[in-house]
Amino acid sequence: MAVPKTVKGFDDETHVSFEDQQKINLFAKKNLHLMDLREEMAAKEKELQNLEDAGDDLMLVEDEMDYVPYQIGGVFVLLGSEEAQGTLDGKKEAIKAELERLKDKTEEVKKTLAQLKVQLYARFGDNINLESE
Repeated sequence: MAVPKTVKGFDDETHVSFEDQQKINLFAKKNLHLMDLREEMAAKEKELQNLEDAGDDLMLVEDEMDYVPYQIGGVFVLLGSEEAQGTLDGKKEAIKAELERLKDKTEEVKKTLAQLKVQLYARFGDNINLESE
């Protein structure tokens, strides 16, 4: 029966308990969730920027056109300039609220990750790497 080689610098006395494995799994899950939240925030920030650009463009053509094409889903409808501006403002406020919610969630996940890092580094020291690349 072959004995597996030990990792250089790994303490043979360090055993991973079920509780330790649960913490490691929770850390991995929360870290993945944090990455997803960051991607979602970036998409929302881009969407907000696009709406702000559309609002700026709308102000430029406001005097020239009574109605402007406004996309709802896959269809363009003609809206009055004021109605289109109001709709844009409503969407911008909704996205800003969503961004705040995502920021709060991100901070909550970061706190959990920090707590798990402290616990896991205290238990395993240099034998575990919890840093993102």
